[in-house]
Amino acid sequence: MYHTACRSVLILVQPSEVLKGRSIMIHSLFLINTSGDIFLEKHWKSVISRSVCDYFFEAQEKSTDLENVPPVIPTPHHYLINIYREKIFFVSVIQTEVPPLFVIEFLHRVAEMFQDYFGDCSETTIKDNVVIVYELLEEMLDNGFPLATESNILKELIKPPTILRSMVNTITGSSNVGDTLPTGQLSTVPWRRAGVKYTNNEAYFDVVEEIDAILDKSGTTVFAEIQGVIDACVKLSGMPDLTLSFMNPRLLDDVSFHPCVRYKRWEAERVLSFVPPDGNFQLLSYHVSAQNLVSIPVYVKQNISFFESGSSGRLDITVGPKQTMGKTVEAVIVTVHMPKVVLSANLATAQGTYTYDPVTKVLVWDIGKINPQKLPNLKGSLSLQTGAPKPEENPSLVLEFKIQQLAISGLKVNRLDMFGEKYKPFKGVKYLTKAGKFQVRT
Repeated sequence: MYHTACRSVLILVQPSEVLKGRSIMIHSLFLINTSGDIFLEKHWKSVISRSVCDYFFEAQEKSTDLENVPPVIPTPHHYLINIYREKIFFVSVIQTEVPPLFVIEFLHRVAEMFQDYFGDCSETTIKDNVVIVYELLEEMLDNGFPLATESNILKELIKPPTILRSMVNTITGSSNVGDTLPTGQLSTVPWRRAGVKYTNNEAYFDVVEEIDAILDKSGTTVFAEIQGVIDACVKLSGMPDLTLSFMNPRLLDDVSFHPCVRYKRWEAERVLSFVPPDGNFQLLSYHVSAQNLVSIPVYVKQNISFFESGSSGRLDITVGPKQTMGKTVEAVIVTVHMPKVVLSANLATAQGTYTYDPVTKVLVWDIGKINPQKLPNLKGSLSLQTGAPKPEENPSLVLEFKIQQLAISGLKVNRLDMFGEKYKPFKGVKYLTKAGKFQVRT
């Protein structure tokens, strides 16, 4: 059975259904860096010319930001479906109509597998491990259709790179591909390998929430939503059966699960029951968009003005904590994209440091931790081009921040129980809230 979780639903595709169609799902995959160089390509049937990527480059030029390139780009003979991860575009070439989310989820799986194998998903790392990359792509996609996408199965098929293994392979000419079928491949739980043993048994969960928000000049929330994930690191011996319960599970209304989760149990009891994969995996992702459930953890008082007469302006920005349950707001960075007529900034701040790039017209204020007793403030004057007209619009502020040990949605884990094994594992939960696309209009 082929499976993939498409962000909000779990798509299950039987092999017989996949093979009914004559044409394959993904024909080719191109990896493209931000400079527009194609540094890796993989074809599963006939070779498709690199010139097909010209349509992607055209769409990229029209986009204001690298992250805003359309995920699906139609061409006369193909569809280009792409994602942007770690400064790399993963561009797949499709010749027939397929569910786009199916392909997008697979591309995310590929990026996550590179991260899992190499500890990094950068262009340099992929080039350094190009042999293993091709071996992984060959196993993950069979004749253009997803086959093995679980980390445990792939690590039994293709051994992760080590310095010693690389030396032996260089000398003997052997590869990292195993010669036996993975134990999980024929199991009812293909995401978990058999015979797992650990000296220290532990299960740790990270609840990570990203808040996207737009605030107007008065501080009123125009738009706000939370994207959350629960990442797990489970290293338990044998075949444990875990149950994870929450204090307020009704907050989770738009959820996408890892295939290990028993969905019927969740529907009936709002409890997560699962046999976990071995190692690191994402247990679930969720989305909270109800305005009354989204708290804004910081506030910004700002005044950016440009004078009608003269070639100057004023800037005054203050950032403070709000609804943080007493937790510290840290790693705070304020970025302002100034109008083109702003030549320089003469500012003063009692906390953090600021830089202004006169070429890109970007002001960056790196605050660090916010001290509630003495709120950080940045103020001063702006110099404009002489004789230039007053900017028609004031710039917006973009905020970055992190809050440890806080889930801004209010989600809390109640308890974790284990069945099927007699030992007592170490277990723990950490919470993190951070800014996603957080914008303040001026």
